[in-house]
Amino acid sequence: MRLRSQHGTVLFGLAGGMLVIAVGLVGGYYVAGSRGEARAAPAPSSRPPRDDGSAPRPMATSKSLQNLLANEIDVVAAGQTNRMTWAQLGIEIDADEAGRADTADVTKLAARGRIPVKLDRDKAQKLLLELKPKVDKAPLNAYLDLEARKILDDTPGQGLDVWGSLPRLLAAARAGAPKVELAMIPIPAAVTKAGLGVDDISHVMGHYTTRFAAGDRDRNFNLKLAASKINGVVLKPGVEWSFNDTVGERSEKEGYKIAHVITAGEMVDGLAGGTCQISTTLFGAVFFAGVDIVKTTNHSRPSAYTPLGFDATVVWPNTDLKLKNPYDFPVVIHYVVTNGEATVEVLGKQRPFDKIVFERHITEREPFSSEERLDEEIAKDETSIDQEGFDGVKLTRFRRFYKDGKLVKSNKWDVVYKPVTEYIRRGTSELPDAKHAEQKDLHSLKAPTNDDYAMGQ
Repeated sequence: MRLRSQHGTVLFGLAGGMLVIAVGLVGGYYVAGSRGEARAAPAPSSRPPRDDGSAPRPMATSKSLQNLLANEIDVVAAGQTNRMTWAQLGIEIDADEAGRADTADVTKLAARGRIPVKLDRDKAQKLLLELKPKVDKAPLNAYLDLEARKILDDTPGQGLDVWGSLPRLLAAARAGAPKVELAMIPIPAAVTKAGLGVDDISHVMGHYTTRFAAGDRDRNFNLKLAASKINGVVLKPGVEWSFNDTVGERSEKEGYKIAHVITAGEMVDGLAGGTCQISTTLFGAVFFAGVDIVKTTNHSRPSAYTPLGFDATVVWPNTDLKLKNPYDFPVVIHYVVTNGEATVEVLGKQRPFDKIVFERHITEREPFSSEERLDEEIAKDETSIDQEGFDGVKLTRFRRFYKDGKLVKSNKWDVVYKPVTEYIRRGTSELPDAKHAEQKDLHSLKAPTNDDYAMGQ
C-alpha cells in the first residue's frame, strides 16, 4: 500500500511539472507578441542592392551632379558652334540610376560614360528643330555661267538630323563631354554637273548680232521674252531641236504684246511681233557654228535687220526653225537682248573648222507693183506711202566649211522673196476741213546692188 502511494505521488508530480512548463511556454509567446506590437519590424527595401552587393542606401545626389546640368557646352553643327547648358538640351538626372551609383565622384563616372542622367526627348527635339533652320545649308545646283563661259560644279548641302542627334546628346552628357557634334545629313543638289550633260563651253563656235529700235518698248519686250526661252538651251549630239517646241505659243496669255509683224508680205501690227528677229539671230549664230539646219523658212519679204537671204521666220505652230547638233559633244545657246541688240553665241568645244562662210548669189529679180488705197478723210489727191515696194528676188545661199584653207564641205539652199507691193494712200475728200496725208517714217529696204555677197567667221 505504501509503494502504490509513492508511485501515485511520483506520477502526480510529473504531470504537475509538465503543466508548469506548458504554462510558461504560453506565457512567453504572449510576452513576445506584446513586445512585437510595441516595435514595428523594418519594411523591405524598395531599392535594388548596390553594385557591391551591400544594402542600398537612400539617394543623396552630390552637388557636382546637380551642377552638371548647368554646365555650358559647345553644340557644334555644320561648322557652327552654339553655347548651351545640358538642361537646355533636355538632360535630366536619372533618379533611379543615381540611387545605385556613387555620385560623389562624377569624374570617375564620366570616364566610364556612366553619369546618371537621362534625356527628355520632347524637349531636346523642340530645341533641335529650332536650331535646324540656322544650321541647315541648301545645296547649290550646277549651272552654266554663260557670261564667263564656265561650268560651275554642284555643291551638296547639309541638314541637321534631329533624331540622329539625340543619342549623341545623351552619350556626351553621360561622359560629361565639353562639346557635342550633332548629326548632319548630306543633301545632294537637284542638278549635278554630270546631269547637265555638258563638259565644255569655253569656245564661241559661232555668233550673230541683229539690231532693233530700242525705243519700241512692246517689240523689245517680245524679243526678250522669246529669247529667255532659248537662253541656256543645250543641243545634244544627234538630237533634233525645234524653235516652236521650245519657245511655245506666242499668245497674249503667255505675255506677248502687239508689235510690227510681216503678214502676207505687208508690215502690220500683230501679236508677238519681233519673234522672227529672235529666230533669225539664232539662225545666224548656228549657221556659223556649223550646226545642221534641218528646217528653215525665209520671210515673205526681206528684213531690214539682216542681209538678204540670211533670215529665218517662225509662225506658231507650223512654220518652224529646226536644228540638229552634228558634233559628238553638246553645244549651248547663249542669248542676250539688251541696248538695241540681240546677240546669240553658240558655246562648246573648239570648232573643227577654221572658217565658215555665208555666200549669196542672186539669180533672178522681179519688179514690184503699186496699188492705190483711196481714203475719203484725206484731202483730194494728197498721197502718202503706206508701204514701200521691193523687187522680188530668187537667190542661192551657200554655207562653205574650210579646214586648213581648203573647202571641206558645203550646204546649199534656194531662197525666194516675192515682190513687195507698194501701197500708196490717196485722198478723195473735197471738204475744206479734210485731213492732210500723213507722211510715215518708213524704214526703207535697200535693194542689193551686187548679185553676190559673202561674210564669214
